[in-house]
Amino acid sequence: MTRRWIASTPDAAVSAIARTPVLLVALDFDGTASPLVPDPMQARALPSVAAAVARLALLPDTVVAYVSGRSLVHLREIAEHDDDSPVILAGSHGAQYWFPGEGEADAGETTQERELRESLFDELEPLLEQYPGVELERKTFGVGVHGRPADPAVERAAFSAVDEVMARRAARWRRRTGDRILEFSSRQEGKDAAIRALRDRTGATGILFAGDDVTDEDAQRVLEDGDLGVRVGEGQTAATLRVDSPQQIAELLGVIAAERATGRE
Repeated sequence: MTRRWIASTPDAAVSAIARTPVLLVALDFDGTASPLVPDPMQARALPSVAAAVARLALLPDTVVAYVSGRSLVHLREIAEHDDDSPVILAGSHGAQYWFPGEGEADAGETTQERELRESLFDELEPLLEQYPGVELERKTFGVGVHGRPADPAVERAAFSAVDEVMARRAARWRRRTGDRILEFSSRQEGKDAAIRALRDRTGATGILFAGDDVTDEDAQRVLEDGDLGVRVGEGQTAATLRVDSPQQIAELLGVIAAERATGRE
């Protein structure tokens, strides 16, 4: 059962994850580290979240990662992530990775996948000009269609038109929906795969994963005993805790950083 986290009340699950021997803090970006904004490329982590992430990343045996549906190049931009960052990135729902000291891992797109993606973009771009406020995003392994700035009825019509094109031309691509976004990818990886890969990579004995949307539930469902799932906002979830906003994510991360630092003194 999911329960609401209250910052002023001690929480055994939060204390347990703070004191796990090797901690991985994995955060979705949009709606979790950053408030949702009309222009996707204007998203930025709240300063309080960025400060908590930086504090956690300095602690021993503590790793922080952003796990996002964004293409890696876009995730690096909105996360203001440079080559010296200690933060791991998992982009494209776990199909792309960037590791500190190593850089980007080879994602391995085929020529056929790339040519189809470009062809689809060329067809969808003029199609979506008929739907004011609906925006097309070029992704490394597919396309994203954002409806947040549009009237909901216009958004529904645009998504339906895109569904028709994709059913006709790329029926085997993975379809995902989120908060006023529709995505298609030639890759089948989800955030569940990202969590498994990062657990293996870091040797984490406990993972805190926080997310706000449908695609984040893939990750929530593969968390294990000793992990902690956090849902931002409303909606059905497999997470243990629920918070209201990215501001509360910053508070939660601050509590964990403080408890973890104290426990290692």
